[in-house]
Amino acid sequence: MKIFQTSEGHHGLSGALRSRVLPIIFALIFVFAVLSPAAVVFAVVWMAPPTTAASGAEEGSQDSARQLPAPDVQPTSLPEPSFNVYANTLSGAVPCPLCELPPRVYVPNSTAGTVDVIDPLTFKVIDHYRVGAIPHHIAPAWDMSALFVDNEGSSSLTVLDIRTGRPVDKVSIPFPYNLYFTPDGTKAVDVVERLQRIEFRDWRHGWALLKSVPIPWPGADHLDFSADGSYLMISTEYSGVVAKVDVNTMQLAGYVRVGGLPIDVRLSPDGNLFYVTNQGRMGVSVIDPVAMKEIQFIPTGRGAHGLQVSRDTKSLYVSNRLEASVSVIDFATRTVVAKWQIPGGGSPDMLQLSPDGKQLWASGRYHATVYVFDTATGNVLARIPVGSEDHGLTYFPNVGQHSLGHNGVYR
Repeated sequence: MKIFQTSEGHHGLSGALRSRVLPIIFALIFVFAVLSPAAVVFAVVWMAPPTTAASGAEEGSQDSARQLPAPDVQPTSLPEPSFNVYANTLSGAVPCPLCELPPRVYVPNSTAGTVDVIDPLTFKVIDHYRVGAIPHHIAPAWDMSALFVDNEGSSSLTVLDIRTGRPVDKVSIPFPYNLYFTPDGTKAVDVVERLQRIEFRDWRHGWALLKSVPIPWPGADHLDFSADGSYLMISTEYSGVVAKVDVNTMQLAGYVRVGGLPIDVRLSPDGNLFYVTNQGRMGVSVIDPVAMKEIQFIPTGRGAHGLQVSRDTKSLYVSNRLEASVSVIDFATRTVVAKWQIPGGGSPDMLQLSPDGKQLWASGRYHATVYVFDTATGNVLARIPVGSEDHGLTYFPNVGQHSLGHNGVYR
């Protein structure tokens, strides 16, 4: 009896406590949840039953639980894209508003003293006019606002309007065989081959002379700039020397002797090497501009003369002027991987590429003819009669943010 009474009293007390404590606990949880949103998440997680693989629906069921992997919290980074000097030309698209201009190929005829204008869509000459004496190359301005015809024989530049394609002005500078612009656009470089010097000029302010740099070897004619624009490498055709000039101090900084007759110069896409055609040695010299030495010679053909980088920047086109052919060098292996012959002969000189890279244009120096190659097959698509001794033709407008001059070198 005593035990029974004690047990009954205990259960009665426990029930009373439960009836009072549980409401208090739920009340506290409610207040905590209201005061702290994080508590809701804590409560849901704490009160939820544990999930195991066995408790889920069968594999393959639409209701099966998806077990997500733990997040990857390790620091990651993407590799840097490969540096390419010609990155701004890869798209093959002419920047606007230049894209609104009709495409034209301008051809200077050195002996005739004229310019022929070709419509590249029809391969027809649509305009012809006189300029100064011995025009050698047609250089697009750095900002592509004008075209300049280098009239070496009359010490002048004929300025062409890019909208009409016709002469609108003249600039007087001494014997311009070639005209270039520094990569930053601050200076023009007049290559005065006759006087064995180059002249740095302020082309935006009356073409004022900034400094004249003597090149103590005969035949200075073609050049290209380093990737950062701090120096240039210039060929001296009649001495077998390639010279280095500091663009900032505007003074000679070194030279490398390659022999033969060095002509055109082009920087490799990775900015590490310079390729120089050598008409006398019938190939291309590869120069390390830091060590200042020739590290390789690539035979291409008789009269290796002009250079052009392919639109995908994987190949280098080389015109072999004395054997009527174009060689294709693979940059990756530095070997000749193809040679395109002109049926019946010719004299391909300076080269230009269409914006899309599908056509390679070449002046025919001793045949008064412009040749157009299909870069996919190497076949000659057209032969266009022009004036005598056609030389540094330019295809304009073209790709890239800036022109470095010559007959259209873009970056």
